[in-house]
Formats: sequence, C-alpha cells, structure tokens
Amino acid sequence: MAVSTTMQAVPAAEEKIDPKKAFAFLAMVFGMFMAILDIQIVSASLAEIQAGLGASSDEISWVQTSYLIAEVVMIPLSGFLGRLLSTRVLFTVSAAGFTAASVLCATATNIEQMIVYRAIQGFIGGGMIPSVFAAAFTIFPPSKRSIVSPIVGLVATLAPTVGPTIGGYLSHAFSWHWLFLVNVGPGILVAIAAWNLIDFDKGDKSLLAKFDWWGLAGMAAFLGSLEYVLEEGPRNDWFQDSHIVIMTVVLVAGALMFFYRAFTAEEPIVDLSAFRNMNFALGSSFSFIMGVGLYGLTYLYPLYLGSIRGYDALMIGEALFVSGLAMFMTAPLAGFLSTRMDPRLMMMIGFIGFAAGTYLMSGLTADWDFYELLLPQILRGCSMMLCMVPINNLALGTLHPSHIKNASGLFNLMRNLGGAIGLAVINTMLMRRGDLHYAQLSEHLNWGNREAQEMLANLTAKFNAAGMDGANIALMKLSGMVRQQATLMSFIDVFMILTVLFVSLAFFATMMKKPGDVPKDAAGH
Repeated sequence: MAVSTTMQAVPAAEEKIDPKKAFAFLAMVFGMFMAILDIQIVSASLAEIQAGLGASSDEISWVQTSYLIAEVVMIPLSGFLGRLLSTRVLFTVSAAGFTAASVLCATATNIEQMIVYRAIQGFIGGGMIPSVFAAAFTIFPPSKRSIVSPIVGLVATLAPTVGPTIGGYLSHAFSWHWLFLVNVGPGILVAIAAWNLIDFDKGDKSLLAKFDWWGLAGMAAFLGSLEYVLEEGPRNDWFQDSHIVIMTVVLVAGALMFFYRAFTAEEPIVDLSAFRNMNFALGSSFSFIMGVGLYGLTYLYPLYLGSIRGYDALMIGEALFVSGLAMFMTAPLAGFLSTRMDPRLMMMIGFIGFAAGTYLMSGLTADWDFYELLLPQILRGCSMMLCMVPINNLALGTLHPSHIKNASGLFNLMRNLGGAIGLAVINTMLMRRGDLHYAQLSEHLNWGNREAQEMLANLTAKFNAAGMDGANIALMKLSGMVRQQATLMSFIDVFMILTVLFVSLAFFATMMKKPGDVPKDAAGH
C-alpha cells in the first residue's frame, strides 16, 4: 500500500484510530458526498427547474455551468486556504455556506437569482471535496488506508452515479425545491460536527501577507473560462460563437498569468511541485481519465434512455441504480485487495473491466432496456472502485504530509477537468458523428431502394387509412427512424473510443512505482 517514508516510522501505539478523528472524518465524507451529489441531482431535473422558473433552454444550462465554474476555481484554491485557516475553519465555513446557498437556491424566483446562488453554492461547497482526500492521507496511519481509501473512493464515484436516481425521485415525489432543501438538515449537522470534532491542524495566518492575488485572478480566469468553453462549446458550434472566442482569449491570458505566478511567486496560490512525484503525476493523469469515464457514462446512459427509450427522470434513475449498488458492494473488496495485491495489477483489472463494460455497449440497439444494460453497469460500478482505490493510494499516499493539502486539490481538479473535457468531446462527437451517419444512411434511402419504397408505401397506406396526410407523415416517420439509427451509431462510436482509452490505461499502469520503490526525494522530501 502507498505510504510515505515518514509515515512508515509510525509507532505501533499510534496505529489505532482515534474515535474523535473517525467521527470527524465521517462528517467530512458526508459533506463531500453532498457537494459532489449536488451536480448530478440537479442535472437530472433541469426540466422541472426550467418550468418552475420560466427559463429558456439556453438559460437553464447556466444552473449547472455557474456551479461548475465556481467549484473548479475553489478546488485547487482549497489547499492554500486549508493551510491559512486550518481544516476545521475551512470545512465548517464550506459546509455552513453550502447549506445557506442551498436554501437560497430553493427560494429563487427567477433564473438570474438561481444562477448567482448556484455559483455561491459551488464555490463555497468546493472547499469540502479536497479537504476529505487530504484528511484521509494525513490523520490516519498507513495501516488503516484499506478502510479509509475505499470510503473516499466510494463517495467520489457513487455520488455522481446515484444523483439521477435521487434527483428524479425528489422532483417527482415533491418538487424541484427539494433538490436543494434536502441539503439543509444534513448540512447543519455536518457544519456542527466539523466545528466540534475537527482538530487535525492549525492555520498559519502569516500566509495571508503572502497571498498571491494575481495568481488567484489568473487561476479564476483560466479555469473559469475553460469550464465555460467546455460547457457551452458543443452547444454553440465552438469557435463559430463570438462568446466562445472571447472566453478562449481570456482562458489563454489567465493560463499564462497563473503558470507564471505558480513558478515565481513566494507563496503560489497552487503549489505545482507535487507533479515532480512521478506517481502523483501519473495518478493525476489516471484521475483525469477516470473523470472522463465517470461523468461520461453518467451522461451517456441517461441520454440514451431519455432520447431513445423515452424514459423520464425517475425511470432513468431506477434503471441506473445498478451501477451505484455495484460500487457499494465492491468497496469492501477493493479495500481488502488493496493490502494483498500489487496496486498496479488492481488498477489494470479495473481498467480492463471498465473497457469490457463499454465494449459490451458497442452492441447497442434501440431495444436495449434494463436487462441489456445490467452487465455493462455492473462492470462499470465494480471496475470504478477497483481503479479508484489504488489510484488514490499511489498518487497521494507517496507524498510527504506537508504536500498533501495542495496535492489533494490538484488531484480532484484533474478528475473534474477530465469530466468537463470528456463531456465536451462526447457531446461534439455525438453531434458530428450523428450527422455523418445520418448523411450516409440517407444516401441509401433513394428511389432505387426497393425495401425503402415498400416501407414508405406501407406507412403511407397506414396513415391514409387513419384519415391523415399519409405521404408527408410517412416521410417524417422514415426520417425519424434514420435519425434514431444515426444517433445509436454515434453512441456506439463513443463507447468504442472509451473502450480503447481504458485498455490503453491498463498498459500505462505498469509505469507507476510500487510504494516501496518510491525514493525519498520522489516522495516529496
């Protein structure tokens, strides 16, 4: 298992878990679960929010975009804030602020208010996610990581997976307001528990005098613009839209400013030195790809069930619950194997299992339902846990404790960016490959195609018999069938690319070093 050189010297007396720390950690884990869940729980019910606020289809997307932009800025910033304020203050303020912002979202009466409140919610709540990863690798002895790491990995992957299920249920059984009000009770309890139980470290107020405001401005411009371009690009045909061009210029300027300050500032807003550790660099790359797989499939499955099968939010949630259940059942096994198996081999098994699940999906047809999706979902859920636990251990477990707060923010940022970039690429592929397949299929549906003529004649006769305009309706029906088949073929293309991507990761896993092979300087000393 991944351990730092310093941590290997922990006396046996310190190997016991302090009950106070354990309860504090569980409260933090629950807070992280709420913050990650809130992305998917809302995305599953955007139509209900749109109807409730009277928003347009273009405006409603900003309910998600504003949250993601704000969160992606806070996640790397949380490392510095944790050292400045202490984990106790940062996490308590994050939990309390997230809860208050949830109340504001539930009381929004127009789309403008909702966008502002969601940005506040995403920014403040984003501080909880890296804090949990950092705590897992600093407050517990290495011997307990077989228990702690699966918990963190489970929450990070389970929350996005079960989001559509919970969101669909809440919006159907109650109203869209409960997508946010559901956070209030648990959020208050988490904030109280965090303030009273967390006592892992002390803040360093002297860092405030060295706060890199230019670095913060560059990071906000870079990551915020990047998230905007990735979210809006597929919808607006990328650089054909003037706003995308402007935000790309801001992105480049922000990136130049951010990286310049990261390497020259006395106390950079984000310390990039953790990337000198080869295990952390590779682990972050794997986390990036895992973000593509995690958020990509969480998007693709509901899209297929909604657009092809005609499922509503609740039915989609029920159909996708299998993946979450598979993750939950595999978490103890992943913890058990992490102490008895080479973590690189464990990752390879997970990557190949994930690829097997996406390969099975390449046989997709318009008739696929719960039972056809069952095995791919089980493979997805089990493999995700088998990947996440060793990736977390190898990437963060070989760093010196003093580096973990900053590194945790970077590690989580990579997963979120992987999800954002993956979704942008997937959306673009679905649209462009769908158009290509539609054009190719249409070429075969000409007046020389006897099967097409017979189908058109049968449809025309059927609709004429019902007293309708048979010729026009038959053409529309045939066009719809071609469009559906083209859409299915574009889904298959994406699943095949994901298969190749994860098979290749299985080979790259061999490049990581086993924990015992990591030299002192690589571990961050």
